[in-house]
Amino acid sequence: MAKLYFYYSSMNAGKSTILLQSSYNYRERGMHTLILSPELDDRFQVGKVTSRIGIEADALTFKISDNLLTMVLRSDEKKKLACVLVDEAQFLTAAQVRQLSDLCDDHNIPVLTYGLRTDFRGELFEGSQHLLAWADSLVEVKTICHCGRKATMQLRIDSDGRVIKDGRQVQIGGNERYLSVCRRHFKEGVPSADSEPVRNRSGDLLF
Repeated sequence: MAKLYFYYSSMNAGKSTILLQSSYNYRERGMHTLILSPELDDRFQVGKVTSRIGIEADALTFKISDNLLTMVLRSDEKKKLACVLVDEAQFLTAAQVRQLSDLCDDHNIPVLTYGLRTDFRGELFEGSQHLLAWADSLVEVKTICHCGRKATMQLRIDSDGRVIKDGRQVQIGGNERYLSVCRRHFKEGVPSADSEPVRNRSGDLLF
């Protein structure tokens, strides 16, 4: 039985690199894959999944109104698919997560999804919420905070590097807009080592 996988992390953990490597592994063995990417993610070229280390691959873009089950089965009719891979899976709707699970359960096509778990407010995205509930396998992709701890959250920053705490959930951006931090520095709103408060040995803040 095919499985639905959710690979989740904070920003800049290398999710797209892992996706591209997974797709390459299938294709190297003569198997066909389909990469899906949300249309609203326009940081790079639309219709491409691009890694920060410079590798990329073509992707079929989708909107929140699209039925992914129909889209994938249409592609499967042309070329038998060994696997479906979804980039920026946090932008999926609850209905689309259900459709991806149908691909696994009813059509025996494995689905690997990659995305953020939470937004800049520490709240779950719709797609992530339902993938955490519905996926057969949950895999954390790890990265680190500026302090060396595991980064599990992301801060949104403005052009001057100041932390933004309010605003709409979806605002596309990269390193210029988001920073991955540990939970402690997320709560304190500390985006970098340079802005870390100075403390004495008792832990009191020194101003």
